[in-house]
Amino acid sequence: MNRAASEPALLAWIDTLTERLGKALAWLVLIMMLVQFLIVVLRYLFNFNSIPMQESVMYMHAALFLLAAAYTLKHDGHVRVDIFYRGFSPRAQAWVDLLGTLFLLLPFMGFVIVSSLGYVGASWAILEGSPDNGGIPAVFLLKTLMPAFAVLMILQGSAEIVRKSLIISGRLPPQHKHDHSEEPI
Repeated sequence: MNRAASEPALLAWIDTLTERLGKALAWLVLIMMLVQFLIVVLRYLFNFNSIPMQESVMYMHAALFLLAAAYTLKHDGHVRVDIFYRGFSPRAQAWVDLLGTLFLLLPFMGFVIVSSLGYVGASWAILEGSPDNGGIPAVFLLKTLMPAFAVLMILQGSAEIVRKSLIISGRLPPQHKHDHSEEPI
């Protein structure tokens, strides 16, 4: 049976959303690198400093880090100490992932949302801008990335719960993960 055909529609929708967002955000790496290069060239060759350009790198870095975390979760790319995990059967690994998502990821993301709403709301209330003259007048948007990060992680975490439950029940074959431990450095 085709893997995509055996997954529930909501799971496929969440995975597609996460995949598209992750691939779109990957372009920020190139843009961020080019802007940073331009900042250095302007500063050292022309003695010109641009606060908006410097802040834009910070905004792009924050967006990349926070909004691409769900993509990283989908691709099992987060750092893990897997001394025991890698030796587990795919079903046991699915149990570890399921329990970790239920008891660690989701409660922590709930905490991020609850603890950031007042902070973000206060920023939106005054449409907080940069503390530097001439800076980007959108700190409120930057702060909004925190609850957005948590919502995306909850969505992808929910997809992982469904996926791992299907693997445990035998209704979905285990995913074959790429083992990075044997790659040359």
